[in-house]
Amino acid sequence: MADKKRNWGVVAQFANPADLLHAAQKAREAGYKKFEVYSPFPVHGMDDAMGLPGSKVPWISLMGGLTGMTIGLTLQWWTGAVDYPLVIGGKPLFAWEFGLPVTFELSVLLASFGTVFGMFALNKLPKPYHPLDKVPMFKGVTDDKFFMSIEVADPMFDLHKSQAFLEEIGGTNVTVVEE
Repeated sequence: MADKKRNWGVVAQFANPADLLHAAQKAREAGYKKFEVYSPFPVHGMDDAMGLPGSKVPWISLMGGLTGMTIGLTLQWWTGAVDYPLVIGGKPLFAWEFGLPVTFELSVLLASFGTVFGMFALNKLPKPYHPLDKVPMFKGVTDDKFFMSIEVADPMFDLHKSQAFLEEIGGTNVTVVEE
């Protein structure tokens, strides 16, 4: 029985970062949504060219910090005013000023955990395998090559039209990627 392989998408190589940026703009203007660019270094303006929304990681970090602050203050209040109330020198059972060190440290700890684990979750990491790993020319992306891929999951994807589109916008070595 023949082994039928499914297509993942198409990938094309570009000569330099400017061509890659131009290609991303053209792909977005053409209506593609599930496309990605690969570069050995960040390309200024690429997020805007691809139409990417802002990152959610700062919001996750903020939620982690606020959670840490709430837990820290609640812990200080519970232990000092509810669980073991002890009047020392006429001071109140709970004063937020005395809880600042614990509150600050817990806020920083949970904000940093939120940042790291939020980034991993949003990037869907770890990802030990990707279909582009099988494309021999793609190995140069970590050195000096620039690539753009369009996935089959894109609503506008058509194998032949997508290949022709990538060639039309300046892509070379257009390759069909199998899963």
